[in-house]
Amino acid sequence: MARLVIVSNRVPDKAELASPRAGGLVVGLADALVPGSLWFGWSGRRTEQTTTTADCFDADGITYANIDLSEADYQAFYLGFSNGTLWPLFHMMPSLTVFDRAQYAIYRKVNTAFAAALLPLLKPDDLIWIHDYQLLGVAASLRDLGVTNRIGFFLHIPFPAPVLLEILPPAAELLRAMLANDVVGFHTEHDRAHFINAVATVLNLGAAWDDTITTGGHATQAIVTPVGIDADTFTAMAIRASRRVETRRMIESLAGRALMIGVDRLDYTKGLPARFDAYSRFLSSYPEHHRHISFLQVAAPSREEVDRYRTLREELDHKTGAINGAYSDFDWVPLRYMTRTVGRSLIAGFYRTARIGLVTPLRDGMNLVAKEYVAAQNTADPGVLILSRFAGAAEGLQEALLVNPFDIDAVAEAINTALIMPLEDRQGRHVALLEKVRKHSAAAFCRAFITILGGNQIS
Repeated sequence: MARLVIVSNRVPDKAELASPRAGGLVVGLADALVPGSLWFGWSGRRTEQTTTTADCFDADGITYANIDLSEADYQAFYLGFSNGTLWPLFHMMPSLTVFDRAQYAIYRKVNTAFAAALLPLLKPDDLIWIHDYQLLGVAASLRDLGVTNRIGFFLHIPFPAPVLLEILPPAAELLRAMLANDVVGFHTEHDRAHFINAVATVLNLGAAWDDTITTGGHATQAIVTPVGIDADTFTAMAIRASRRVETRRMIESLAGRALMIGVDRLDYTKGLPARFDAYSRFLSSYPEHHRHISFLQVAAPSREEVDRYRTLREELDHKTGAINGAYSDFDWVPLRYMTRTVGRSLIAGFYRTARIGLVTPLRDGMNLVAKEYVAAQNTADPGVLILSRFAGAAEGLQEALLVNPFDIDAVAEAINTALIMPLEDRQGRHVALLEKVRKHSAAAFCRAFITILGGNQIS
C-alpha cells in the first residue's frame, strides 16, 4: 500500500501540533495524515547553515521530518523571492512585486535542498504531495535526482493571469518546474484556467480535453479541488466555545448590540484598510445604526520583520483611532481592533455570536474564515456572511452577500443589508451555504486530490 508524503514549507513541531491555535495545513490535511504518513519541510529554525539531513520525530503514528534554514537562505528564499516576489504577484499586485535574481537563485537552491534531504526518506511506492508557492521547484528537483514516484502539487494561493505572470523573468522556468508534477491542483476554475492559459502563452503548450498538459513525454493534469473544513466538527467547537467565559464576557460587553467580526492575518492582501474605510463609510451613511453595532477585527501579526507589514499595522492603528475618535460615545466604541492571535477553539464562539461575518480580501486563494463563519452559526438565528467576490471561497458560496472590496460604498451597503435582513432570508441563505461547506470539506479535498494522484490505497 502506498504511503502519503506531504511536503510543505513549514512542518509543525510538537508544541504546535498540540496547540488549540493550530490551523492551516494542520487542519486542512488532518484527514490525509493517517498513521504511517510522512510530513516533510522546514522546521522554522534559523541556523548558521541550511541542514542537509532531516531530523525526524513521530506523533500519533505520523513521522515529521524537517530541516533548518540558514539566516541568509531564510531572508532570500522566504522573505525575498517567496513573499517579496511570488506572494504579491500571485495576488495580482504587480506594483508591490520586487524581483532580485540573487534571491531567485537562493529560492531554487532551497527547493533543491528540500528535495535532496527528502530523497533518503522516500520509498518506491510513496505518493508525494507538495504544497504551495514556496516550493514550486521541488518536483523538478526530485525528478533531477531520479525520483519516478507520482508527485502532486497544490497551490493554496491564487494563480495570476498570464499577462501578470509574464512580468516575472523566470516565469517559463517556474512553469516547466510545475509541469514536473503529475497533478497540479487549484482552489478554483478561475485559477486553473489562468495556469493552463499561462502554459499556452509562455510555453506554447496546449491542454487536452481533460486539462492534461503533455511535454517531453510527461503528462500533468490540472485539477480543481477546493480546500475545506470539517463543518460538523467546527459547529460543535463553536457551540462549546459559546459557553466559555471569554465568549460570555464578550457578549456582555456588547450590551445587546449586533457584533460584526473579521478575522485575518495582518497582510496587505486581506484588504483591511479598505475594510476599515468601508466601515467608516457605513457609520457616516447609516447613522440609525450608531450604538447598535460593534465591529471586532482580529488581525494576527504576520511577517513583522518586513517594512511593508509594519507600515500596514501603523496605517490600521491610525484608522482605528480616527473611526473611534469620530463616532465613539461614552458607552460605545464602534471598532474593536486586536493585533494578536486568537485560537480557533475560542474564535469559533465569537463567530457564532456575530450577526455579520466580514470577509473582504482584495484577493485570496480560498479563505477558510468564510467557511468557518458559516459552520459556526446557529441555524435558528444565523448571521450573514459578507464575502469578497475575489476570494476563492466566493466561487462556491454564492448565497453570501458578495461584494467588490475596492468599492467601499458597496461594502457599506452590504453591512446595512445584513443588519436589516429578515430572519427567513438569513435562514434560507444559511441552509444553502452550510450544505456547500459540508459538501466541500477538508476530507473531500484530501480524498479528491489523492484519488486523482493515484492513492486509492494509502497505508
